[in-house]
Parts: sequence; C-alpha cells; structure tokens
Amino acid sequence: MNWDLLLSSYAGVMADPRTVLMVFLGAAGGVFIGAIPGLTATMGVALLIPFSFGMDLVPSVGLLLGIYCGAMYGGSISAILIHTPGTPAAAATVMDGYPMAQKGEAGRALSIALFSSFCGGIIGAICMTFLSPLIASAALAFGPAEMFMLAFFGLSVIIAISGKSVVKGLMSAFFGLLIATIGMDKTCGYLRFIPKGVYGLYEGIPFIPALIGLFAAAEVFSSVERIARGEQSSAKTTLKVNRVLPSWADIRTIWKNILTGGLIGSFIGAIPGAGGDISAFVSYGVAKSTSRHPERFGQGTPEGVAATESANNGCSGGAMIPLLSLGVPGDSVTAILLGAFIMKGIQPGPMMYVDKLDTVYAVFAALLLANLAMLIVGMAGIRFFTKIISVEKKILLPSILVISLVGAYAINQNVFDVGVALVFGLIGYLMQKYEFPLSPILLTLILGPLSESNFRRFMQIKDGNFFSIFTHPICVVFMVLSVASLVFSVFNQRKINRLGTESGDGEIPPTQEG
Repeated sequence: MNWDLLLSSYAGVMADPRTVLMVFLGAAGGVFIGAIPGLTATMGVALLIPFSFGMDLVPSVGLLLGIYCGAMYGGSISAILIHTPGTPAAAATVMDGYPMAQKGEAGRALSIALFSSFCGGIIGAICMTFLSPLIASAALAFGPAEMFMLAFFGLSVIIAISGKSVVKGLMSAFFGLLIATIGMDKTCGYLRFIPKGVYGLYEGIPFIPALIGLFAAAEVFSSVERIARGEQSSAKTTLKVNRVLPSWADIRTIWKNILTGGLIGSFIGAIPGAGGDISAFVSYGVAKSTSRHPERFGQGTPEGVAATESANNGCSGGAMIPLLSLGVPGDSVTAILLGAFIMKGIQPGPMMYVDKLDTVYAVFAALLLANLAMLIVGMAGIRFFTKIISVEKKILLPSILVISLVGAYAINQNVFDVGVALVFGLIGYLMQKYEFPLSPILLTLILGPLSESNFRRFMQIKDGNFFSIFTHPICVVFMVLSVASLVFSVFNQRKINRLGTESGDGEIPPTQEG
C-alpha cells in the first residue's frame, strides 16, 4: 500500500470544498429519502445521477456516496418512530427500535441507531481501504452452492426473530416461503400460482409494497382499532430529547454489537447479490444468540438496534469492495455507481488499482467523509425527527398511510403495487392481532428466491448430486454456522420461555441495562 499517496488523497478530498459540499448535500438528501417508506437508497442515487454529469469524478461520487450512507441511516428513522422501515435494510431495526419508541425512548433509539450506523459505516470504510483484495478474492469464490448456503444461514435466524412463539414464527416463515414462489420461475420461465391476467405478479410479489403493507399499513390498521376500543389515546405524544448521541453507559452496552455488526455487514456486503437487509437480519440473529440476556430482544433493547444498524451501514463499504477490485457491483446501489464511473471514463476492476490508484484512494476518503456527514446531519436532525410522533394520531395515522401508499406507487409507478400494499396491510393486521410475528415473512421473501434459484443452479451443475456440496469448504463453514445458530436460538428461546413462566403472566420480567 502506498501510504504517501493514501494520505495525500485523503487530505485532498477533505480539503476540497466542492467534494465536502456535495457529500453533505448527498447525506442530507439521503437521510430524507431513506426516512420516506418506499424511497430506497437505490432510487435516491438513481434520481441524482443526472446532477453529477457536469462534475468531476470525486465530487460526483461523493454526492452519490452521501446519498447511499444517508439513506441507510434514514430508513431507521421511520422504522423506530412509526413501525415502518424506510428502506429494506432497516426492516430488522423495527424489532427493537419501535418497542423503544413505544416506551418513550424514541430519542435514545434514534441516537443509538445514528451512532451505530456511523461506526458500522466507518468499519466498512476501513475494511474497504485495507482489506479490499483479500475480501474481494473471498467474494469471488462464491458460486451457486455458496450463495445457497449463505441464504440457508440467513434463514437459520428465523427462530431468533420469532418472538414469543417459535411455532407461530415458523408458520409465518412457511407462509413467506409459499408466497415467495409466486411469479415466473427464474430458471425455466414457467409461471407459478398467478391468476390469469394478473401481470403484476410475473416478477413475484413486489418486495417494497409488501414491506410497506406488512409494517406501515398494518400498524395504521392496528392503531385505529386500538383507538376505537379505547386501548390507545388519540392525543399527541410529548417527547423530550436530552441528547443526540448515546450515553457512555449505552456505548459500553452496545460496542460489541457494533463491532460484530460492522464486520458482518462488510463481509456480506462484499458478496455480489447480498445486501444490507440480509446482513442486518444475520447480525440481529448473531447478537441475540450470543447475548447473555436474549429475553430482552424484541422488547426494546439497544443491542438489537445497534446490531442491525451497524450491519446495514457496514454494507456500504463492503459493497464497494467488489465494485472497485473486480468491477462487479455488490448491490443495486453500487451497480448505479458502476455506471457513474463508466460515464467518467473509468472502468472499475483490478487495473484500477494499477492505473488509477489515486482515484481509488479518493473514493475511500469520500466514503469515510460520507459517514461523517451522515453523523453530523443525523445529530442536527434528531430533535426534529422525534417531533413526528408528537403529532395527534388523527393526523399522524392517515398521513403515514398516504405517504406509505405513495411510496409503494413510486417504485414502479404502478397502481397494482398499491393494491399489494393494502392486501399485505390486511394480512399484517390479522397476524399482529393473533400475535404472529411479521419479520419471518420479510426474511423469507428476501431469502426464499435467492436460496431457490441458487439451489437449482447448483443441482443442474452437479447433475442432482446434492452431497457434492460438502466438497465446498465455504458451504461447510456456513452449514456449521447454521447449525450453531439454530442450537443457540433454541436454547435461548427455552430460556426466554422459562423466564416468562417464572414471571407468572407470560411476560418477560424487567431488567436493568448495563
């Protein structure tokens, strides 16, 4: 590594007012975009690509990276405050972030999410800077068999996110796997379980509208019912935010989850086809399985928020590794960034480290600056964000529903997607009413198609010999991790059930943090 060139590139980026301005503008726009359900980081980067045409490479990439990092954090804002993930990567944040908000700790949850996002992004940027060749070569070793086992490992956390009842969690996961089979078969093009003339399902269940329906619309329906029954007040909630960053006590509690989540996000983000949503659920499962107090997860614990937010932001650096090292985008956002590089006359790949090493280092610095900008923008906005839940429910609930449905429509400009969001809203409402967890459905909608398509490719390559998967070392590692995750999850669930029984009413007894 050329240390002189690295330091001079970092200094050049940090001292360039155009780059700094573009990164901060991108971060502010990204936080806003990410906080609106349906407007993903991919959409934000794609929308602002035209604005980068007349810029130099580094300021334009800085603008897009600012949007990327800002949107990854922004998704947690709506996830925590209104039970609606702004982006798919924030879906796992709902499980502990929203319960914290319900307990009057919305400001604390947002500050933990912001700090964890920043730290996870910095870990991803450091991994990108110093470990790019190593991680890129490992990611290059992932074929259909390895991707299938990665998806299987992701599915192994279902028990960890099943809530009070493992049986209901598995039933939710089975339902998710069933509906994930709807659509055109990716291998042979056969249409499966699609009513005649329903063209909107040819590509399968639209993921973003389904996510919006399961969490946003379902929560609105449930809140309206609780207000009608007198179980919930329709008055506004008064919330005071005392600090914009977590306390030292919280940092001591969550630092291990941040470190682990950042590393998980960096590694999974570097695997082409994976992303922040997968890494967030995996990190959450790991955090719960290794915790001394697994009963706190799902009840509103800082560790759960830290694990998910550090992982999905660690993906930003991880996804850049195969883009710069191999010329292969790690996710949909970096696929757009690939187009931005090509527009500027630069072809990412191995030769970029030979001919354009100064540009590579400048991109490293821009990503680090983007995470710093996200932290500053987030600190400035936390007190404003929390005012959302101070609005009276009779105004807030219809507004959430309208914004969510507009977000569902904005993905493909298709009214059919709005219908999908409403149908899944009804499904989510009924499942919440009868205490079926929603997160397993979301996880299986993400991982079901990934596992099926890669499993079928693997079986075609090996002529139906499944046991040849044991000749792939990476697959064996993921298999061992999956078994360990299942064992820990079952053990922890038995511990949670025992504590619930000892409390006398089936509820987890209160515990002190720290």
